[in-house]
Amino acid sequence: MQVIVNGMEQEVPSGTNLSQLLERFKVQPERVAVEVNLNVIHRQQYSQVSLNDGDQIEIIGFVGGGSSCR
Repeated sequence: MQVIVNGMEQEVPSGTNLSQLLERFKVQPERVAVEVNLNVIHRQQYSQVSLNDGDQIEIIGFVGGGSSCR
C-alpha cells in the first residue's frame, strides 16, 4: 500500500503499524513525535495504530541545542 511519509510516497506492506514503520526507517521512537493524518499519536499507541492506504505521516525529530550561558 502507499503512504506519504514527510511528503514522500512510500510503499509499505498492508497491515503495517506505526511502530513497524519507524523500525523500517530506523527511527528511534523516543526521539520523535509522529502525526498521522494531522493527529498526534502518543508513543504508547504506536504499535496499535495500523496504517491505511493513503495515510499521511509526519515524523518530527527533536533537535537539541541552544546558547551557552556565560
